[in-house]
Amino acid sequence: MTDDLPELRASDADRERVAEVLRDALAEGRLDMAEFEERLDATYQARTYGELTPITRDLPGAGVSVPAVNMVKRPAGTGGWADRIVGGEGSSQWGVAIMGGFQRRGRWTVPRRFNAFTFWGGGELDLRDANFTDGEVVLNCVAIMGGITVIVPPGVEVVVRGIGIMGGFDHSQEGVLGDPGAPRVVIQGLAFWGGVGITRKLPKADRQRLRDERREERKLERRERREGRAGRGELEGPDPDYR
Repeated sequence: MTDDLPELRASDADRERVAEVLRDALAEGRLDMAEFEERLDATYQARTYGELTPITRDLPGAGVSVPAVNMVKRPAGTGGWADRIVGGEGSSQWGVAIMGGFQRRGRWTVPRRFNAFTFWGGGELDLRDANFTDGEVVLNCVAIMGGITVIVPPGVEVVVRGIGIMGGFDHSQEGVLGDPGAPRVVIQGLAFWGGVGITRKLPKADRQRLRDERREERKLERRERREGRAGRGELEGPDPDYR
């Protein structure tokens, strides 16, 4: 990113680097969820360096040492990604939606190859809480006049090999490296008069945990301000935050 040539067009890789800075800031408590989502939307809509630069101007950037934060919460006693690559067989091999829909979400096991097909329908493959049979899995997605959404957690490497014909195959996550030991997800296939979308999201439990932490921080800040005003004799009338 550079301030010298703000009119230059940004690439998908440039936008993803900004998105990673935002994810780190969210995990560290520098941004709350509303700020994070607003800035992330602006990131993926940005077309030039000049539009990208202000999004992270007040956050630690390149050259600033930021403690590594694991954004995917694991149960106590587990070893992180290593515990989620379990071998064996997947929970299912296919997802098919013909004038209907399908979902794979929660604690399911992704096989080495999963085939998803939609025709006048929609499908969702949510990998945020999933286990994996291998360190590399392939999702073969074919959407004909329909749509498929793939949701991956931060830290997973994504490789995109799909094409769109009179439709869209999302390549925004292409080239994003994963955490050490994280699985590699290859997404391939075809979108014809339809779409295959790929997005990164925190697991719902982690999103709620971050909201709760920020809520507690705001309560503490308000309490400290009230105590400071009371100590100076500035607090008059009933406490406006009292319930």
